Amino acid sequence: MSHQTIATTPIAGQKPGTSGLRKKTRVFMGPHYLENFVQAIFDVVGAAGKCFVLGGDGRFFNAEAAQVILRMAAANGVARVIVGQGAVLSTPAASHLIRLNQTDGGIIMSASHNPGGLDEDFGVKFNMENGGPAPEAVTEAMYKRTTEIEAYQIWQGQDVDLGRLGRQHLGAMIVDVVDPVTDYAALMESLFDFKAIATMFAGGFSMRMDSMSAVTGPYAVEILQNRLGAAAGTVINAQALPDFGGLHPDPNPTWAKALMDEMFSQAAPDFGAASDGDGDRNMVVGRGIYVSPSDSLAVLAANAHLAPAYAGGIAGVARSMPTSAAADRVARALGVESFETPTGWKFFGNLLDAGRVTICGEESFGTGSDHVREKDGLWAVLLWLNILAVRKQSVAQILAEHWAKFGRNYYSRHDFEAIASDKADAMMAALRQSLPSLIGHQIEGMQIAAADDFAYTDPVDGSISRAQGVRIVFADDSRIVLRLSGTGTQGATLRLYLERYVAGPEGLDLEPQQALAAIIRAAHTLAGIESFTGRQAPDVIT
Repeated sequence: MSHQTIATTPIAGQKPGTSGLRKKTRVFMGPHYLENFVQAIFDVVGAAGKCFVLGGDGRFFNAEAAQVILRMAAANGVARVIVGQGAVLSTPAASHLIRLNQTDGGIIMSASHNPGGLDEDFGVKFNMENGGPAPEAVTEAMYKRTTEIEAYQIWQGQDVDLGRLGRQHLGAMIVDVVDPVTDYAALMESLFDFKAIATMFAGGFSMRMDSMSAVTGPYAVEILQNRLGAAAGTVINAQALPDFGGLHPDPNPTWAKALMDEMFSQAAPDFGAASDGDGDRNMVVGRGIYVSPSDSLAVLAANAHLAPAYAGGIAGVARSMPTSAAADRVARALGVESFETPTGWKFFGNLLDAGRVTICGEESFGTGSDHVREKDGLWAVLLWLNILAVRKQSVAQILAEHWAKFGRNYYSRHDFEAIASDKADAMMAALRQSLPSLIGHQIEGMQIAAADDFAYTDPVDGSISRAQGVRIVFADDSRIVLRLSGTGTQGATLRLYLERYVAGPEGLDLEPQQALAAIIRAAHTLAGIESFTGRQAPDVIT
């Protein structure tokens, strides 16, 4: 091996979004692209003498990128890297390993729920020593560094045998290749009543878990089938594939249609769930009933005490701003704090570290707790199973009782994907300019009570994040939220969030799109979606 300093020049556009840097795989495979960004990470967070975790969701280019990152780590003086076998780790498992081993952070290779393959998506992000995504100040420093980089450091000549468990060396750097599942599964067993869940399965409880040919397959098989005794075949699409088997690994009713069809069929199992590309998202479905992410967060917060890890109660609940206010009502009933943050799991980190909250959730099928500093798809599924095992009720019964007690926040997200960025930006700019004039405006028989561009002041460190999404709130607490997503790699994705609160007891069993019809029409009119983008209908409805 030889330590080389490779001259390079800045590459435009290496600005991390809410979940790191995501681009098309071919872009990452281009000359110096991955190397420039990784060197920027090491330059900002420091490398000499440090220990990091490394892993990814196994998508196309994952293994090759891992070898580059390892050689660069060695050349930059990193003392030790803990890497998942095959360079694979789910995102929550990586977060757990960072915390368990008290490392200096970790590099995660993933584009989460985005498709994988040579012509699809790839991503790299850095997680801090608390296990959570790097905050904006750090990612901004990384971006700045990419704009001025002149060289990167790398060993040439030797790869690590990532298929072999155990300790190896790359120059002076220690590389520990670990089983990606073992430590995470042990953590889950420490949080939940595995005996009660196993007893439920032994009594005939049936489940279908769709791992979408993504990273959670081995985790779900080990935990659900091997440890909890779920029937063979409970986990489908269990083999993780570089292109996710051609599937779009996003656990929502559109992309997990086969699971939805089964759960609404005559032969439906008792419970259904799905997870995404890197294991941090989840969808939960009961027999004949879909659970929205917002309702799932609220139900989990209300029932968390039924699991051993949360038997003493929860400190508080945090949700992303576009997520419905259902969890806020639970927090008030429990007498605990609730917080509304921008979208992006990194915004929960300070609250979790400060002990202000225990359970967090966001609108895009992400839920988690203080056990790690990432959202965690399998954690949410297991907490649901724990609740079902203790309450001995169906998902539909639990939801009905929840709505009867707290009222129902009808909620839906409409995604308009791959819009030309200039058109999306023009629409949002026009909408922001019109906000002051909207207050008091009547539309679809509803009066607008408030309209703003959400800004967040972190209650722990005082940092301020502005322009986090447009909110239009009606007098009856119904809401419209519009924001452009930072997780795509092509054009812009407009996310439209729609919410209507019904206190009950009447009107709690409507079909959500029907219940939200007037708010949907108002949103299209107020934002001028069709006139700006040419789109009349969303690509995905969840």
